[in-house]
Amino acid sequence: MTSSSVDLDLAREHGLTDREYDQILAILGRTPSFPELGIFSVMWSEHCSYKSSKRYLKQLPSRAEHVLCGPGENAGVVAIGDGLAIAFKIESHNHPSFIEPRQGAATGVGGILRDIFTMGARPIASLNSLRFGPLEDPKHQYLLRGVIEGIGGYGNAVGVATVGGETGFHECYRGNILVNAFSLGVLEADSVFLATAAGVGNPVIYVGSKTGRDGIHGASLLASAEFDGSSDAKRPTVQVGDPFTEKCLIEACLELMGTDAVVGIQDMGAAGLTCTSFEMASNAGTGIELDLDRVPQREKDMTAYELLLSESQERMLLVARTGEAGRVLEIFERWDLDAVVVGVVTNDGRMRIRQGGEVVVDIPVDPVARSSPELDRPLREPGDLRERQKLDLASVAPEEDLGAALEALLEAAAQPQDVLPRRLLVLGGEPFSWALIDRLRSLAPRSAR
Repeated sequence: MTSSSVDLDLAREHGLTDREYDQILAILGRTPSFPELGIFSVMWSEHCSYKSSKRYLKQLPSRAEHVLCGPGENAGVVAIGDGLAIAFKIESHNHPSFIEPRQGAATGVGGILRDIFTMGARPIASLNSLRFGPLEDPKHQYLLRGVIEGIGGYGNAVGVATVGGETGFHECYRGNILVNAFSLGVLEADSVFLATAAGVGNPVIYVGSKTGRDGIHGASLLASAEFDGSSDAKRPTVQVGDPFTEKCLIEACLELMGTDAVVGIQDMGAAGLTCTSFEMASNAGTGIELDLDRVPQREKDMTAYELLLSESQERMLLVARTGEAGRVLEIFERWDLDAVVVGVVTNDGRMRIRQGGEVVVDIPVDPVARSSPELDRPLREPGDLRERQKLDLASVAPEEDLGAALEALLEAAAQPQDVLPRRLLVLGGEPFSWALIDRLRSLAPRSAR
């Protein structure tokens, strides 16, 4: 498909509004090519740009002496003393998990783990916060089973335990569940790695699994979608994870980070190669030239659009120091992972991408990475907010008998409640049984019965 085939109707099919498409035309001064339209659509999606929430996220405190990395990087990093730091992040994988619960939840775990070790940290623990609709609904029994299997299966295979979490059931989640994944890792405070494509002339290297057609528009556009009776047709857009490859990727990356070869590194998550390359270049104020013919592929005849938007899992993009590409390739090949020089850092602030010897993308980096729309959606205050805010915690006397208080909490688990302890869901990989469903049903809120 050429630029002459791109129009407003096609932009709308990609989730772009009329105003956003006009903004793209103004940025480029021409009609975008089909791959360029795909780039804008994923980079300006809810999942990648936070266009509905960033106006509020910017109001949160994020600066302090012990904060080593705040918003803008793959994960937050906080110093904890003795020369150590922790990297941590929470991210949702709601829509993919609603469409295909096992793979949606599993790749949510895989993605959050990559966000941690791309900072130079070794992941050591995961948490989750889950919400489902009424438990007697067969659809949500299926979703619950799949999400549990996905989280436990991926985390156990990669060697990072899920140490806790919470799960709730309510009518309001019947139309879309919530799957929030959290991971934490440990690193040396002076060994933090950033997502940057610095150093003109430095090689850009693709490492990890090969690229396939799975996950195209997976997290990026599913996050902006509304679900209906045709939602099952969106299953092919959900990524497929391989935790054993991820384990090798963790070890290879951490081994490489023990050298001085790495300038910058980032995982290919939502929007894949597109998001990674644009964000790394924008962070450094540079440009990148990419050759898609060099990208490892597991399917034949993949187009530029597919290669750029694929969300195949267990992939990273890194920039190495000039002369160090050989050492990078040797380490990843020893871990039986693909490693290929696919591009070079430039100084003109543009993303130029070639396939078959032809330029298929030539657009400025910053307008794509930094000029996404910021939406001001209508708000309303929950009707019971004032009542819930009446509790003054300072007026609550401390427990005199902590043992008795603990027993009371444990006894409360037998009563109907909105949030259930994670231990009941056996996310550590033990066999899932319908006896657990019966137990969960007995604890579910009255409104779900």
